[in-house]
Amino acid sequence: MSGTLLYEVRRLRGDDEFHAALELRHEVFCVEQGVPPHEELDGRDHEGLHLVAVSAGEVVGTCRLLMIGPTAQFSRLAVRRASRRQGIATALLELAEQEARGAGSSRLVLHAQTYAQELYERAGYRTRGKVFVEAGIEHIAMERQLG
Repeated sequence: MSGTLLYEVRRLRGDDEFHAALELRHEVFCVEQGVPPHEELDGRDHEGLHLVAVSAGEVVGTCRLLMIGPTAQFSRLAVRRASRRQGIATALLELAEQEARGAGSSRLVLHAQTYAQELYERAGYRTRGKVFVEAGIEHIAMERQLG
């Protein structure tokens, strides 16, 4: 089983994991992708439900859900570079859908970076509208009915 990362996907627990998730987001979005820190930190983290993937006590993946009436907004999906291609993004997305359903949401919306569009399409998401630029990166709005 060499090369396979073992991880647990769950709700974030405590301040240490919260700060680790923010550090991971900074590493992926700001350092790797050049997103300005003031755009990555949008002031809505206190409103969100944060999910994490943890391996050997380290946060290796994270995402955020914002509940807006019957709609849940999925955002800030980040996976540590060394942990990618292990199914973490898909596992976080699946847990986010379960959490959104459990909160009574009937649909999930997100802004996918266009390079990751296929990940979301495989999970049942459909595009809405045209490609747009957010934080200097091409995105496409996508949604999935949870009914």
